[in-house]
Amino acid sequence: MGLVSTPADGEEGEVLVLTGMSGAGRSTAADALEDLGWFVVDNMPPSLLPRMVELALHGRQAANDPIRVAAVADVRGGEFFGDLDEALRAVSRFGIRPRTVFLEADDDTIVRRFEASRRPHPLQGDGRLVDGIAAERQLLTTLRESADLLIDTTPLNVHQLRSRIENALGQPDARPVQVTVVSFGFKYGLPVDADFVADCRFLPNPHWVPELRPLTGQDAEVAEYVLQQPESAPFLDAFVATLRIALEGYRKENKRYATVALGCTGGKHRSVALSAEVAKRIGSDNVSIKVVHRDLGRE
Repeated sequence: MGLVSTPADGEEGEVLVLTGMSGAGRSTAADALEDLGWFVVDNMPPSLLPRMVELALHGRQAANDPIRVAAVADVRGGEFFGDLDEALRAVSRFGIRPRTVFLEADDDTIVRRFEASRRPHPLQGDGRLVDGIAAERQLLTTLRESADLLIDTTPLNVHQLRSRIENALGQPDARPVQVTVVSFGFKYGLPVDADFVADCRFLPNPHWVPELRPLTGQDAEVAEYVLQQPESAPFLDAFVATLRIALEGYRKENKRYATVALGCTGGKHRSVALSAEVAKRIGSDNVSIKVVHRDLGRE
């Protein structure tokens, strides 16, 4: 095949594997990548991935033009996942560190999407739709755990998913680590795409202060109440210090995405106020910050 080495990792461009659960939005994500100028190939056997990268490198108009190649991998590819590791190692010999984006959604959401499309699940066979979903989850466990970027599309419509893809993959390699700070309520479940999770329930709950109960952590009165608790400052100092160490490691390992989740009981008061403060503190650390209050308004 004529694989060659290049002087420095990443100089030749980017190679991306887009994968995840059927019904999680791979087609939408692939369309978004194409609109961003990526060369996208759907359902390609892994053995062809290094060859595709080699052809893309040789087909550049200028020797120093970076390539942007994405392969959509799913269970339709049969033995795709068994051969994927070997293909990714072969790609790395070009001086390109391949990355993996994994899309997932909860079972109820996937069921609704398949019912709306009136198509069977690729692993359903003669069984039920939920049987196919369970089989696919089991098959993709290792790939999910090793993904560079995990996107939970459960709460996203097609436009929001496109926006997530554009924000994550629509800029040059030199961009800083992209950090999403998420507030959430434990009563609604953990964010499945979180890389770091902090429990804010050790702080007094503004819910039990009558004048603060109807407000949220976005209101100055609640934020002041939460941040002035004696435990808040040492917690924030320690948590932000830990994040800075981790994010510096992300930079060194060329990992470009991190999701930081802070939770309280309902995701209305403490987690909202602390998420804003965490984002404020690390926002000057050469990172790109986005704050999402997942459960605000659900109570």
